[in-house]
Amino acid sequence: MSRPVLGIICCTRTVGVEPAQAVINRYVTAAMRHADCAALLVPALPDLMTAHEVIDRLDGVLLTGSPSNVQPALYGEDSAGEPPFDPGRDAMMAALVKAVLARGKPLFGICRGLQEINVALGGSLGRDVPGHHASDDVPFMAMFDHRHDVALIPGGVLARAHQSLALNVNSVHYQGIDRLAAGLGVEAMASDGMVEAVSARIGASPVLAVQWHPEWAADADAQSARFFHLLGRALRGQPLLLEGQL
Repeated sequence: MSRPVLGIICCTRTVGVEPAQAVINRYVTAAMRHADCAALLVPALPDLMTAHEVIDRLDGVLLTGSPSNVQPALYGEDSAGEPPFDPGRDAMMAALVKAVLARGKPLFGICRGLQEINVALGGSLGRDVPGHHASDDVPFMAMFDHRHDVALIPGGVLARAHQSLALNVNSVHYQGIDRLAAGLGVEAMASDGMVEAVSARIGASPVLAVQWHPEWAADADAQSARFFHLLGRALRGQPLLLEGQL
C-alpha cells in the first residue's frame, strides 16, 4: 500500500536576492522518516492557488516553525508587532486550517504552527516572552540547546504517549499563546504558565501542536520522534494512542 501524503506549508524566504518558497529540511525529513509518510510542499502563494485545490490530495497538514511571526492584526491587535512577517504564509495557513478541518483530516503544528492554529481558531498571542529563548548573541546551533521543563496534563495525549507527566524540551520562541482559542485543550505548560502544547478533536480532525522543536533531534531522541509517530498514526486514520497507552 502507498504511504499517506503529508502537506507541509512553505515559508517565503530570500535565496540570494530572490524570494523563494522553502521549508527547512529537518521538518520534512523528520516527518517523512518518523511518520513514515510521503510529503508535498504547499507554497505560500495564496494569489496563485487555493487550499481547496490541494487538500483532497493530502492526508493531513503540518504547520512548521519559521523565523517569521504571525501578523498581530490577525488576532485583533493594532500594534505593528515584531518583523519579519510572511503575509503569504499567514493567508495560506488560514485557508489550510479551514480546509483540513472541513475535510476531517489531521492538523499538526510545531512552534509557529502551534501559534498559527491558536490564531486561526480565534486565540491570541503574547510577544517578548522571557525565558523561552537563548540570548541573541549565541550561535544558531546553540539556540536549540536552550531547554526547560514542561508539565504534561494528566490524561492528555502527550502524557499518555510519553507515559510521563514531565518533559524537558528545547525552547526557541519569542512569542507564545496569550488567549487560548476555544476548542483547544492544554497538553503541556511551562512553569511560568506558558501553554506549550495543545490538542483537540474538531469534527473528525485530530489536532496536536507543540511549542518546542521535536524535529531538531528526532533521529537521535525517542522523545522527539514520538511526536511524528503520533502524526503517522493520525495520517493513517488510526487513534493517536495505542491501546496500552489509554
